[in-house]
Amino acid sequence: MPKRDPAPRNRTITLSDDERPGLRRALDRLGQESQNDRLINGDAFEVLPTLPAESFDLLFADPPYNLTKKFRKEGFSARSSDDYEAWLDSWLQMCLPLLKSTATVYICGDWRSSAAIQRAGSRHFKLRNRITWEREKGRGAKANWKNAAEDIWFFTVSDKFTFNVDAVKQRRRVLAPYKENGRPKDWTESRDGNFRDTHPSNIWTDITVPFWSMPENTDHPTQKPEKLLAKIILASTNEGDSVLDPFAGSGTTAVVARKLGRHFTAIESDEEYCLLAAKRLKLAETDTSIQGLTEGIFWERNSR
Repeated sequence: MPKRDPAPRNRTITLSDDERPGLRRALDRLGQESQNDRLINGDAFEVLPTLPAESFDLLFADPPYNLTKKFRKEGFSARSSDDYEAWLDSWLQMCLPLLKSTATVYICGDWRSSAAIQRAGSRHFKLRNRITWEREKGRGAKANWKNAAEDIWFFTVSDKFTFNVDAVKQRRRVLAPYKENGRPKDWTESRDGNFRDTHPSNIWTDITVPFWSMPENTDHPTQKPEKLLAKIILASTNEGDSVLDPFAGSGTTAVVARKLGRHFTAIESDEEYCLLAAKRLKLAETDTSIQGLTEGIFWERNSR
């Protein structure tokens, strides 16, 4: 059956045979020559011990969830909760000496893996919170609730850490505007509507999972949205800080770090995904936009 041409508005990032050689050279440079920004095609268990100690301000980890799943040539097999916790612990121990005493840690998971993440993370770090974000994609189920959320566990190495709350406030529409002495109270009146900048909570309902018409979309099956990483990086780092991602996938962490003026070390075992990440990093040199983040303001989903 012949392959169909993509829809006219399909903006998914793909790789052509012509550009792969140049991207491989760029990947080699990012993996070996770059001092501050590194994209490494390799196994995290082999690469992590080679990285410099106490050099990272943020660890963002999106490891395989405790599911039997195939990622192109790589795969992960579901195991008992205890065995999954032991697997988490094995690479977290490698990450710990790489983090500064003021560093922050975020670890992604689903409802099956969350308990193991809480236990393994709490063994090494100080538990701060659990973020639940609405993942609006997903199929319905006839005998269960539709799985439409994932968790991100928030830890810190110590009691001294960065949290830039003003950088991650969300602008929400005010439906019942209240005035005091004829003036808006805690909200702003504008031609486009009435809005209030609200403190960030641990429930995120403003995230859009990348899909075919979004310019950040790739064919990676578990790609995290750039807006999600922007919240984490802006909240927990300052410009010039360094971010570590041991399971980089198609490179969202590295791309957002570059767009926001942070440094990165991203590790991914699959070459094809590394090449996608290298292409995205090249695109980020001229396009620093992040969907849902406009002029430093996070907007509600589909409002910008």
